[in-house]
Amino acid sequence: MLFVAALLPVVIYIYVVYKIDHFSLISIKNLLLLVLCGMAAALVCFALFQLTGLLLSKNQSDFVNPVLEEIVKAIPLLWLATRKKIVFFIDSVICGAAVGGGFSILENLFYLLLGNEMGIGTALFRGLEVALIHMGCSAIIAAGLMLGIRLILHSRSRPDIKNSGALKLVFVIFLLVVSPALHVCHNTYHFNPLVQLIFVIGTMGGLLVWTYFYDVEMIHSWLDTGLDKQLSLLHSIKDGHLGDTPTGKFLESVRDAFPPEDFFDIICYVQLHVELSVASRSRVMVRESGLEHDLPLTDEMKELVLSQYSEYKLLEKRLGKAARMTIAPIVKFDPAEYKALEDLRTECRKN
Repeated sequence: MLFVAALLPVVIYIYVVYKIDHFSLISIKNLLLLVLCGMAAALVCFALFQLTGLLLSKNQSDFVNPVLEEIVKAIPLLWLATRKKIVFFIDSVICGAAVGGGFSILENLFYLLLGNEMGIGTALFRGLEVALIHMGCSAIIAAGLMLGIRLILHSRSRPDIKNSGALKLVFVIFLLVVSPALHVCHNTYHFNPLVQLIFVIGTMGGLLVWTYFYDVEMIHSWLDTGLDKQLSLLHSIKDGHLGDTPTGKFLESVRDAFPPEDFFDIICYVQLHVELSVASRSRVMVRESGLEHDLPLTDEMKELVLSQYSEYKLLEKRLGKAARMTIAPIVKFDPAEYKALEDLRTECRKN
């Protein structure tokens, strides 16, 4: 019963965080894999703590160990961010909560197995508080890593934002620093248990609520604004009126810089890019509405998407470096688009 009491809060919190993902950004399989990553991080930290216990005093370990925990937990989150698997705040929170939850599950088991006696109430209390600390701190770090990677990608594609991105860089550093700082404070400075629990619940719950409402609005803005522009461009290409959109005017302006056959490849490349982006965004909207089972992809639609993507990659190889650099400002998948397209391709490859 003590094991159930210690683990139940973690399971409940992961479930709640997962259920707020109306856009189906993270699959159950990936969520469980992240929980396992968190458990593996706990094992690594357990080994590291044996070393710090020999090298450092008790007071020094109280400061160093929480920082080590956050660094080790951040490794799978950094991999996800660099691979563009987390691109919004909401999936940062989900992935961070899963890793932190896995970590706290194994930590609570260690605590019970190593002979620490506690009642059911204490097990529930500790399970909830420790789970919230680990999940919340990991979620903050995941958000910081996601924003940092996004800032790096934007600065590479748009050098003009390097100066205006200073404030964002400060925010990224703040997120990456505040997480281990909160963890150190939690482990070092102890208050009345009830006050401490209320503070932890308020801080981490507030983070979750803010993330949910902010990110839903941001995702809707990304879907609506980008979709309208891409549909306009797609119609202008199919109707042969490139000059009707700003992107079309840009393409018309570079027509004379390329032989006719290369310019034709460029137009095909742009059209495939837009069609894939529209299809992936539309599928995100279907998932948000909860209609993915009522509106499944047909075999013809799956084959079309996969063939379009194959053709898109072939054209990408065939176009010269000069052509790709010329159209780079209008033909690129930002992290959100890239992830939406990868999710769509994964769905298309399923039988």
